Order: sequence, then structure tokens, then C-alpha cells
Amino acid sequence: MSGNESPELGQADVDPSVRQVCANGICMQTNVVEAKLDEGNIQEAESALREGLSLNFEEARALLGRLEYQRGNVEGALRVFDGIDLQAAIQRMQPSVTEKQPSKKGRTKSIESVPGVSQHAAGLVLEAIYLKAKSLQKLGRLTDAARECLSVLDAVEKIFDSGIPDVLVENKLQETVSHAVELLPELWKQAGSYSEAMSAYRRALLSQWNLNNDCCARIQKAFAVFLLYSGVEVCPPSLAVQIDGSYVPRNNLEEAILLLMILMRKVYLGKIKWDPSVLEHLTFALSVCSQTSVLAKQLEEVMPGVLNRIDRWRSLALCYFAAGQNKNALSLLRKSLHKHEEPDDVLSLVFASKICSEDVFLAAEGVKYAQRAITNAEGSNEHLKGVGLRVLGLCLGKQAKVATSDFERSQLQSEALKSLDGAMALEHENSDLMFELGVQYAEHRNLDAALQYARKYVDATGGSTLRGWRLLALVLSAQHRYSEAEVVTDAAFDETTKWDQGPLLRMKAKLKTSQSRYIDAVEPYCHLLSLVQAQRKSFGPFRNAPQVEENKVNEYEVWHGLADLYSSLSHFKDAETCLEKARGLIEYSADTLYTEGMMFERQGENDKALSAYINALLVEPNHVQCKILLGSLLTKMDPGMLPLAKALLSDALRIEPTNRVAWYHLGLVHRDDGRVADAADCFQAASMLEESDPIEKFSSIL
Repeated sequence: MSGNESPELGQADVDPSVRQVCANGICMQTNVVEAKLDEGNIQEAESALREGLSLNFEEARALLGRLEYQRGNVEGALRVFDGIDLQAAIQRMQPSVTEKQPSKKGRTKSIESVPGVSQHAAGLVLEAIYLKAKSLQKLGRLTDAARECLSVLDAVEKIFDSGIPDVLVENKLQETVSHAVELLPELWKQAGSYSEAMSAYRRALLSQWNLNNDCCARIQKAFAVFLLYSGVEVCPPSLAVQIDGSYVPRNNLEEAILLLMILMRKVYLGKIKWDPSVLEHLTFALSVCSQTSVLAKQLEEVMPGVLNRIDRWRSLALCYFAAGQNKNALSLLRKSLHKHEEPDDVLSLVFASKICSEDVFLAAEGVKYAQRAITNAEGSNEHLKGVGLRVLGLCLGKQAKVATSDFERSQLQSEALKSLDGAMALEHENSDLMFELGVQYAEHRNLDAALQYARKYVDATGGSTLRGWRLLALVLSAQHRYSEAEVVTDAAFDETTKWDQGPLLRMKAKLKTSQSRYIDAVEPYCHLLSLVQAQRKSFGPFRNAPQVEENKVNEYEVWHGLADLYSSLSHFKDAETCLEKARGLIEYSADTLYTEGMMFERQGENDKALSAYINALLVEPNHVQCKILLGSLLTKMDPGMLPLAKALLSDALRIEPTNRVAWYHLGLVHRDDGRVADAADCFQAASMLEESDPIEKFSSIL
């Protein structure tokens, strides 16, 4: 019990108003005993109690020590308690408290047949040792206190060797045992003996102490907190306490989550009262292991009225967002921002805008949320104005990608940069903002500004994040500084773990391909395949989604990239083998069909190539590369298909306005159609974009 004894403990037989002490049905006033204690005559005080209440030595000492403890004389109480021989008392009490003798029907004689006086005597002595432990705790002798408390529990196990029965146990005895069980792990923790504390917690929860629901819940919560925050890695429960088929936690975190979920279940069943701190600890534990979907389920099971409904919606939205369920998260935030709820809550507005910024079709809605957040960022929320400007810039940048005209796109991109610059003016040290500005400038083809922010981000983060290195390498590749980009990727290898090196290896392969070093590009893909195999062995076939995303090594992408590379080398058999591997992972993929179409086209099988491109667009209608190659192929096959080719290429440029290959092929279509001026404009656009074309899309690192 973390240092606070129950007000009932130590006062059950004493009436403070008349200062009496009672035992064996006899009462006597304490003034005589107290006078002898004040004089230091402990033996005379003990004799007075023994004669007046018909007590034995241990019982008299126990009452005397309790009296001193209640008077606040901790040192005096300790001197009295030191005179009690606990082992001798246990030996005298054990036969009388519980006698296990087999009867004719095979049953045992239990506590039910024992006179109440025996339990009372046991309770007095055990309480005395418990109060001795409390006295030692107050004097700072924590290890000694823990040992005394441990002796109480050892004594109980000797007296009740089958555990304390559920019925006919004196309340005072049960109360003493419960408090001792709760106090012991706290004493070991205060003494710095964490392994003993862990053993005490498990003993408290696994042995039969007949604890009530509240006491058991307090111990479970304290143990969970210890597991989460102590910093001490404890071993799993021993095999002796494991039940066949039951779940056995493997580490601190799993055991803490299990305990906290048991507590939540007790709340739902009405066995204990609602404790908000239990949910707070569970939120932390499940967030640490990326199990926010489990946390969402726990929040959903909380009875109505316990949590504020808007707070519940926000918490659920955070859980769903972390689990990748953005639609569910946004739906809950829309409810909380309804005009009849809290429509001007800045945090919810910023959060909703952040979710919208990740989807081009929700970006316009996100702009409205961000503008409302900026408007309401006043007073205590003024510090969120920079965050509002930041998400506004992100939403405007996404909205620009689906703009219907070049003018609208250019205007939205300018507004996005303006908002992000405004956010940077308010948050100079925000590294995430540096990164986002770098990406926006890169997509705007302002490579000098993009390079500046990329370097700032790498410096601000100390090179500890993968995306900073990738952005820096992409900007350098867009400036055709390939050797410097390779130096950056090599430096990134030294700063990242092997599980994060998948994107770097792909980037290294593309850098070599951009320099027409196709054979050299095979080596990084081989390293990628070995990384995939190592990942599979480390995590097994049943990895959860967060782990796959964190590892950033997608086996399908590796095989597909290798197929593209072999196709460029005209090693079509090897390319087909890689495509088969890719199809085994994703049967119907536009990327696979696109590569297949390129292989057929390079081999002169235009009909098969045409079929592959069309199938790819049926799988993914907005696949830009397929639209480009299909338009080009139609132009080659039949001059009468120029209008259709023009439509396909124009649509590709609507989706991806900075695609230089699309501009080039559209120029060819205009040239063949006799529109020389339009063709010249397209060729000029392609030439300008080629000067700043990265090896991967800048958006690939978002």
C-alpha cells in the first residue's frame, strides 16, 4: 500500500473517545498502560495488558505496539514489536487455525471449524509485524521493512497452506493480509530492489490471498506502471505459473498491456470504479508498440457518460489516423467540428486539415479547416498559428495537383509556398517544416531553394532521418550532379540501420541507370533481395502492417525494378523471370503490365504491347507511364490515331504536369499533325524539364 495504512487498521479494537482496548470480550482503559509506557516500563505495561485482557505474551506485545504506533511513537512501537517471536507464535497458532486431517469422505477440516479466537490471535500477531514494517518504513529502514512485511506473508502461507478461504475469515485478519500484500512490492521498490519487487507483484497476483476487487486492481495498476516506467527489464513469468494454452507475455510492455486490459475489463463489468489513469497508461503502452487499432477498440468499449463524447471522438480519430484509417479518423473529426459541437476547436481543425493534406481529393476541404484554424488561433492557441499555416500550405500543394488549368495550378502552388514561408517565419527551428518547404520548392523546380532547405533539414536532424538524405540526393540528381548524389547516398548508408536502406539502394541503382551504367545497377538490387530475405527471417511471414511500412523494403518493388533494368539491357528472359516473381506477390498490377508492354514493344510485338498497356489502364486508369507509351505506340501504329494519342498524352500531363516524356511525345504528335508551333512549345517544355528532372519523383519521399 505505498505507505498509507488504512484508518481502520490498528484501530479496530480501540475506541479513541474513551481510550479503551478490547480483547477476548474484555475491555480496559489505556490510561494505566500509557502511563507505564511514558515511564519506559514496557514490561509492566505488557503485564497489565496480559492480566487485564487474558492475553499471551505475543498478543499483549502486539496490542502494546499498536497502541504506541497509534500514539505516533514509531521508535517506541518498534522496541515493543522487536520482542515478538513471530515463528514461535506461528507454531502455536498453526495447529489451531487450520487442521488438515482427511475425513472419511476425503474432505479436510478447514477454517470453518476453528473458533474465532484463534483467528483473532493470528490477526493480532500478524498486524503487529505489519505495523513493525510500517514503523521501519517511516524510519527509512526500507530493506528491513520489506523483510518484516515478507515474513507476514510467509506466516500466512504457513498458517493457511492452501490459501486464505473465501468465507469465515475474520475481517481484521483479512485486512492485515491485504495491506501487507499491497505494501511489500512498494517497499522493495523504495529500497531499490527491483527484482524482488517484481517477484512480490507476481506473488500478490498469483497466490490465493482472497483480495477484494479494489485491492487487486490497485496492485495490478501499480505493477503495470512499474513494468512501463521503471526501466528494468523483468523476465517473463516462470513456467510453474503458466497454464497450457494461455497467453504468456514476452516482455515488460506486453505484460503491462495485459494487466491494464484486465483492469479495463473489470471496469466494464462493474467490478471496480472508473480510473482515468488506467486508460492513460494503456494509451501510452499501445502507442509505443503501434497498436492504436487495439486502443481504439478499448475506447469504443468505454460506457457512455464516462468519457466526454467529443474527447472520445478526438482520441479515436488519433488512433485511426495512426493505424492508417484516415477516412474513419476524418469522419469522427467532422462530427466533433459540427456547428452544434465544437466547430472552432483549433486542435481538431489542424488535425482534420492534416488528414486532408494527404489526399488530393480532400485537399480543398483541408484548406477550409486550416483557414478556420488560423482565424481562431488567438489567445492561448496563438502558438498554433504556425501549424495552421503549415497544413494550409500542404493542402494547397495537394490541391494544385488536381487543378483544372495551368493558371489555377500555378496560383495554388504560389499560395502553398507563401503559406509555408509564413509558417517558417513563426517556427524557425521546425525541421519538418524545412523538409516540406524543400519538397515544395523542388516540385516547383526551384532547385537552389530546395537544396538549401534539404541541407538545413539534414543539419537540423543530425542526419538521423532517411527522408532528409533522400531529398538531398534527389535534388542533386535533378541538377545532374550524379556523383555528388552518390556521395550523399553513401553517407546515408552510414547513418541508417539496415532495415531503412531499401529506398537508398533503389536510389543508388537509379543513379547508376541515369548514367547508363546498367550493369553496375544490378548490384544494388541484389543487395535489396538479400535485405528482403533477412527481413523475412527476422519478422516471419506474419508481420503486421506497421512493421512492413517501417522496414521500407517492398519485395514486389524490388523484383519489378529488376525487371525494368533487365528489360533496358534487352535481357528479356531474365526480365520475364523477375516479372513472374513480381506477379507471385501481386497478381494484377499496372506496373507489371506496363513493364511487360515495354518488353513486347522493344521486341517488335506491338499488338501484345498494346494489349498490355490497355490492361494496365484498366487496372489503374491514372497510370501516367502507360498513357504516355500507349499514346506513342498508337502514333506509330496508325497515323489516324493521332487525336486519341493527343488525348492520352494531354491526360497524362493533367495528372503529372512535369513529366518531360509526356511533353516530348505530345510534341511529336503535334509535329505529325502539322502544328509546328505547338510542337516547338512542347519540345521546349520537355527540354526545360529534362534539365531539372530527378531520378525519382520528389513526391515519392512524402
